[in-house]
Amino acid sequence: MSSAPSTPAPAPSAGAPATPSGAPAATGSPFADVTASDAALRRYLHGLPGVDAVGLEARAAALGTRSIKTTAKAYAIDLAISMIDLTTLEGADTPGKVRSLCAKGISPDPTDRTAPKVAAICVYPDMVATAREALAGSGIHVASVATAFPAGRTALPVKLADTRDAVAAGADEIDMVIDRGAFLAGRYMAVFEEIRAVREACVRPDGSAAHLKVIFENGELSTYDNIRRASWLAMLAGADFIKTSTGKVAVNATPPNTLLMLEAVRDFRAATGTQIGVKPAGGIRTSKDAIKYLVLVNETAGANWLSPDWFRFGASSLLNDLLMQRQKLSTGRYSGPDYVTVD
Repeated sequence: MSSAPSTPAPAPSAGAPATPSGAPAATGSPFADVTASDAALRRYLHGLPGVDAVGLEARAAALGTRSIKTTAKAYAIDLAISMIDLTTLEGADTPGKVRSLCAKGISPDPTDRTAPKVAAICVYPDMVATAREALAGSGIHVASVATAFPAGRTALPVKLADTRDAVAAGADEIDMVIDRGAFLAGRYMAVFEEIRAVREACVRPDGSAAHLKVIFENGELSTYDNIRRASWLAMLAGADFIKTSTGKVAVNATPPNTLLMLEAVRDFRAATGTQIGVKPAGGIRTSKDAIKYLVLVNETAGANWLSPDWFRFGASSLLNDLLMQRQKLSTGRYSGPDYVTVD
């Protein structure tokens, strides 16, 4: 894959300050004309360069062969732990299960207090208050899925009420799902306006706002071109993070589709000066997997994204493997299966 930007930025208006790459700086809105109408938005999204699928997959595979050893591996494992959105999104979730998960997020390895905390605990809206109370003073964020997760098949007022309830209960972050039906039907402005409306619903009475993560469900978007379009659409609408998937379908995060999204956030920052985060979710279960994704981040978007502020893993079982590998590095042996908790 070429390292050149994957999309052309709009031409700067006369007198507009420019970034070193020639794109307009983040003063004003360089994309205002792009989002002025449905026709303009469609024209822009379909004008994005087509994705070279062979090149994308080859680059993702090549980066996945990088060998990370000793101190670099130890650093990568701790970084990955600090990037986890530790998640429980089941119909059988109870307050006790959520409190247990929060305790694990605060102290992932009770036998080793040097283990870092996770970035967030992600739950359904009705469990936000429970998580908020359990995490008080820990510095760990409370994330909540919303907008009729995972299918998103309900009316906009219901989606907005879902979001407002989660924010009112204390959610620091909202993970929303886009209307894939509208997107696949080419109704891009409808998707854009829905993201904007949810973003407004994230604003608290004091004017602060929960961060908004926008989930595409890449497995349902089917093509790399659609994933690139969805990435730009969400960023133009004001997403703080773009997220691969819900973890509830057959195809979730993959190295190629995450690489494509990393290229998009890199190019968006070059064009606007605004940095957007990326969250792969679903199917990332081992330390080896997590380290491959960190290599993708470093080699594609750059070191500025190697932080929980800009990159997250949506995961539940990943943490256990990271802890077991962490112990292996420190003691030289693998622990037994009862070393980590199931939740």
